[in-house]
Amino acid sequence: MEKRKYTHIKIIEPKLIAMRKAGKTNREIAECFGLEIRQIENWINRYHREQARLAAGLPPKRRGRPSKHPAPTSIQAYQYEIERLKIENKLSRDFLQSTERM
Repeated sequence: MEKRKYTHIKIIEPKLIAMRKAGKTNREIAECFGLEIRQIENWINRYHREQARLAAGLPPKRRGRPSKHPAPTSIQAYQYEIERLKIENKLSRDFLQSTERM
């Protein structure tokens, strides 16, 4: 069984982008760098996803395992969380008053 070949595709990414803009096919790009066509296709899909996220104004995806308790990232998220907690407190207070525990 042949050992799996790993290529740091981020290193050759500028060349890949230039070749794509020049109109080269996936097969031509793969042969040029000694890669498999599937590797090029996967890179193209990842690249387009990343560019779409950036165009939409979203931050790039973080690498690694997500934290157990992700913190809200924007002021709007904080405001939403505050409103949610206020509603939850009001519901709890109303319930306790209706059961005459408060």
